[in-house]
Amino acid sequence: MEKAFSNIIHYQNYPKRSRPMHNTQSDIEHLKKTLQLAENGAGRGDGGPFGAIIVKDGQIVSEAWNTVIADNDPTAHAEINAIRLASKTIGHFHLSGCTLYASSEPCPLCLSATYWAKIDRIVFANSKQEAARIGFSDQELYAELTLPLSQRTIPTHQIEIDHSKDVLDRWAVRKDKIVY
Repeated sequence: MEKAFSNIIHYQNYPKRSRPMHNTQSDIEHLKKTLQLAENGAGRGDGGPFGAIIVKDGQIVSEAWNTVIADNDPTAHAEINAIRLASKTIGHFHLSGCTLYASSEPCPLCLSATYWAKIDRIVFANSKQEAARIGFSDQELYAELTLPLSQRTIPTHQIEIDHSKDVLDRWAVRKDKIVY
């Protein structure tokens, strides 16, 4: 069974991506756009004051704001909405070659989605401390992620049942699977 998993890439094995040493005027303009989106979305009452855009090859491929309230969807963060739209626009679930610009530092949900989407770079305007100052604190969630399952606030436990791993094993040996 080990051979079936040999083509899976682990994050710690990813090559280091380029890390610009300074902000460009383009970065600043894109961040201004995210702040405008945040203002517009919050002004409409769609959700919190957060905006995001995704840029590839200098072109904006998606722009979005937080729509948690409007969509009754706790995952409808600006970055998630932008990633979903960019994936549809580009026609692929991997967004390599893209930069995520966000009005605030991405929360754990959005950061995870950014990694899953294989976005090359994140640039944000406001820190997570600034977001926490107005009531959007992720500190408890960051702490929860480090706890053993038995100590988490939401009771979480695994129940191993007969044949539960079969679906995973069948997928692992599929010749036509697309690993993401």
